[in-house]
Amino acid sequence: MTHYPPSILKAIKHISRLPGIGEKTAERLTLHMLQAPRLEIEQLADSILAIKDNVRLCSQCFSLSDADLCGICSDLSRDNTLLCVVEQPADMVSIEKSGAYSGLYHILSGVLSPMDGIGPGDIKIKELLSRIEQGKVKEVVLATSTNVEGEATAVYLAERLAKYPVKVTRIASGVPVGGDLKYVDQVTLKKAMETRHAL
Repeated sequence: MTHYPPSILKAIKHISRLPGIGEKTAERLTLHMLQAPRLEIEQLADSILAIKDNVRLCSQCFSLSDADLCGICSDLSRDNTLLCVVEQPADMVSIEKSGAYSGLYHILSGVLSPMDGIGPGDIKIKELLSRIEQGKVKEVVLATSTNVEGEATAVYLAERLAKYPVKVTRIASGVPVGGDLKYVDQVTLKKAMETRHAL
């Protein structure tokens, strides 16, 4: 790499720090940017700076937003009696892309993980309970991951929500659509059998 000038080496070093970007990919991206029109690179740089300057957490659901309330929380057509609890903003985006949900969200910003020192006070549980206490929510959909931490978080939340007059549901999990049973892991199959339903 010493055959590149210091400015290129510096760019490669910084780009390779991004998740999923190795040194070779960083080198290709740097060389691409070197050949790209200046306006295109300026727009890229501006958009990166705008993320740091403008993006904040929504004051209601804790998703990413450019304003005090995100686009979903400020959308009056959404069902405000339905609240889906997810771990991170990316989980909310996945559910939104499915087109199967029209309620509001609450992002926990993590899951309970005692092994990592993450307890109830480290994620947005208190804020969730405050929203429930306002009395508008009728159903809470727990959409945390199906790994150990996600399941533990869902169980903990269900216990905490039991004292409120809300219906608490859990997203279904099991065999994926189009999945071949011989390739599905045993934990997923067990979950699919436990959550089977009538046709």
